[in-house]
Amino acid sequence: MRLPTKIIEEAVNEISKLPGIGKKTALRLSLFLLKKDIAFTQNISKALINLKEKTEYCDICHMMCEEGNCYCKRTDPYLNREIVCVVEDTPDVLAIQNTNHYNGLFHVIGGLISPIDGVGPESLNIDSLENRVKKGEIKEIIFALSPTLDGDTTSFYISKRLSKYKLKMTTISRGIPIGGEIEYADEITLGKSISSRINYKLEK
Repeated sequence: MRLPTKIIEEAVNEISKLPGIGKKTALRLSLFLLKKDIAFTQNISKALINLKEKTEYCDICHMMCEEGNCYCKRTDPYLNREIVCVVEDTPDVLAIQNTNHYNGLFHVIGGLISPIDGVGPESLNIDSLENRVKKGEIKEIIFALSPTLDGDTTSFYISKRLSKYKLKMTTISRGIPIGGEIEYADEITLGKSISSRINYKLEK
């Protein structure tokens, strides 16, 4: 791709390093920023620098936080500290929080066990999870990991490791999504829906 100046070329090369952005999109973004006033670009630059410099990871639950002010350290009377939801990464935390159906704690393990990719239990935040359980305050662990082979392997490993503690271990339900049609569901999903069926309640 031939570009008019060396400066634009450098900008395109850097922006195209972002996931999902190719050279053409990077060029459009570069030209867009070029047309905006300097304050607009400076604000974006400042926000990105702050994102990198001021974002921390909690030493307890490994969620992203700012200046150590983590969700798990809040003194919220509505926060149920006896339940911990185990997730792969921070986006999963946000997705669960947005449902407004969960008021417990979280634990971000930072990935999934995958022998093919060279990711073993020692690469994940599982030791810190067990340390939290050892304190005896946690009564239930909810596995909210992806319903894949790696996700199931990770859930199985953690459940075996924590089986020596007096602890209830559950997993999120799997099945047909709301608005979905049965004829388009795969056999595994449909089977999970049937095996994890719930009581039908009439709305009053």
